[in-house]
Amino acid sequence: MGNALGCAGLGERLAAAARDGDAAEVRRLLESNPGLARCAAFGSLNSPLHLAAAKGHHEIAALLLQNGADVNARNIYGQTALMQACRFGHWEVVQTLLVFRCNVSKVDSLSSRTALHLAAAGGHVKCARLLLAAAAGDGDRFVNRAASGGVTALHLAALHGHVDCVHLLIDEHADLAAQTLPCVASPMGSIGAGSTTLHYAAAGGEVKCCQASCSFSPDHSRSLDLLLLLLLLLLLLPPPPPIQYVTPASALVQILVSRGADRTAVNCNGWLPVDVARTWGCHWLEHVLSPKSHLPIPKFPPSGYLSSPLASVLGLARDCGLVLNTSPEFSDGVVDDGDACAVCLERPCNVAAEVCGHELCVKCALDLCSVIKSYDVPGIAGSIPCPLCRSAIASFRKREAEDGLEPDLSPACSGGGHCKSCSGAGDHQASSSPEKKRSTDSDRPILPLYSPPAVLS
Repeated sequence: MGNALGCAGLGERLAAAARDGDAAEVRRLLESNPGLARCAAFGSLNSPLHLAAAKGHHEIAALLLQNGADVNARNIYGQTALMQACRFGHWEVVQTLLVFRCNVSKVDSLSSRTALHLAAAGGHVKCARLLLAAAAGDGDRFVNRAASGGVTALHLAALHGHVDCVHLLIDEHADLAAQTLPCVASPMGSIGAGSTTLHYAAAGGEVKCCQASCSFSPDHSRSLDLLLLLLLLLLLLPPPPPIQYVTPASALVQILVSRGADRTAVNCNGWLPVDVARTWGCHWLEHVLSPKSHLPIPKFPPSGYLSSPLASVLGLARDCGLVLNTSPEFSDGVVDDGDACAVCLERPCNVAAEVCGHELCVKCALDLCSVIKSYDVPGIAGSIPCPLCRSAIASFRKREAEDGLEPDLSPACSGGGHCKSCSGAGDHQASSSPEKKRSTDSDRPILPLYSPPAVLS
């Protein structure tokens, strides 16, 4: 009984430190009792991992996971730490959880929503980008998974007017024709069952356009003379041409229509998408949503948040082990200048770009693919620019093993440098030793393009 109470007290302290972002206290508690990370939620709604994920403390989340915390643990609502991080848009926490092989397909017990639903509803496109890369092997099933009421992630992104999320989900083969089921939740229940993504986009334009619309509210502190002068100018000047405000909602609808959304789809209420726009007061969308509209719809390029190399570098981070900032391996050790990453200058290079061959550490490569927008290269959608040469990167590969391995002398080799391993090791030692560099450079063959001019005596 006493041990249980003591564990509960330490667990509450660990949960408070994880919530407040006190990494030193979390590290001290885990060093004294590493089993605290594997304990339950200590009678509260969330475990320390849930609290750290919800607040965006990715270093604390990494500490808990390194000490045995369950990456797929659920709280009282059936939500995992990944769902909490996606709900609040903490992409670094999502990145850490994915490296520790969390399950992206789990659903909560409230509305059967996945982490992708929560990221799409909040417009957190970086989190959605990471989730889609982690589920790249599942095909279209993950992106089109329906929650309660048949609502997909694309429905939620369209309802809340998140243009970047809608663009990314469509490019990841989200189903534009997916229809909802009878649902009583507001505001989805008032839109009607059998609604497509275009119906939800028509209803979601209200909030965005209210933010973008211009409205004049009189300021009673101003003098009456200025108001009379303004009215006189309005009467004398000719009326201006009508202005069409380009709102995020209209851009969202244009993306859906340009990618093949059906403007003649009818839901169970007998409403077209244009009828939903009229019902919800979004009259500025009628010229786009009308089935008889002759308005030219522009062609949109692939989403800038597509990331082709993200799936490959995420797999490399899982296989070779992602070195986090909390690891003491590089806080106390010294990295050779020749092997240091050119971006962070702290960690050794262990991945290389597939085309240009530039080498980075796996952490910088993962951050690069998670944050940087992709190139618009014809035929190579989602390529990431290399930070060193700006060439397009479509995938990453593991660094060649012979670059970092020590020489393996076989019994048939005397170590004189006649075999491949000895010659490679000798070159590496010569490059690291200034005294041996002169003798080694003299033994190497000189290329004609780089041969120095002869010095005349």
